[in-house]
Amino acid sequence: MLTTVLFDLDGTMLPLDLNKFIQIYFTEMGKKFHDLIDPETLVDYIMTATEAMVNDTSYRTNETVFMEKFAELIESDLKVYRKRFDEFYDREFFQTKSAVVDSPLMRESVKLLKEKGYHLIIATNPLFPEKAIHHRIRWSGFEPEDFIYITSYERNHYCKPRFQFYLEVLQETGKQPHECLMVGNDVQEDLVVSQLGVETFLITDFLINRSTEPITSTYQGNYADFYRFVKNLPDIAIAETKKMA
Repeated sequence: MLTTVLFDLDGTMLPLDLNKFIQIYFTEMGKKFHDLIDPETLVDYIMTATEAMVNDTSYRTNETVFMEKFAELIESDLKVYRKRFDEFYDREFFQTKSAVVDSPLMRESVKLLKEKGYHLIIATNPLFPEKAIHHRIRWSGFEPEDFIYITSYERNHYCKPRFQFYLEVLQETGKQPHECLMVGNDVQEDLVVSQLGVETFLITDFLINRSTEPITSTYQGNYADFYRFVKNLPDIAIAETKKMA
């Protein structure tokens, strides 16, 4: 029985112009660090350290992997950079909010799922610190407390598209694959969870697909299709109440 819905964030629960987001993100980051490092070099180092996170298979947090690699590249005092990163996510990062696209239907879908008693999980690729993910959750119209589990680079040890990322989420929440549905817009990063026996709903509005291979998902459609899907799901809160009566 389905009890839990996992959501990707960017392009799924948070409709987003990804190219605009990336442009603003790195422009603001360059300004923040301009006195420490050339902006283009900074972007190169961030991308290299991010790639190290994605490729790492050791049981170390993504934050640890990122910072270790970044420290190798800058050959400078990492504490200075870490402090600046922390400030960036409290201030300049908010400029990226202009890349968010409003989607009332997705907001209503998530609210309806919560009203029906489903457990909700944010299963975003944990490449960002927790505070950056919490900001984006609020931009989508919700609070971090609305979700039983939120991935982040401080918390998690693997990245998408590794199935170990999803396995860790299931293990830490005590959920079984047959209880879960993964909702995402990235064919390669989000549908891989099906290897664990989790059903999937591919959101097509901001579809990301890096292959010409046929797409295999349990369900797929745009935001309107997903809203109709959610409306037709049973109200498990009522079902639980009847069991207790």
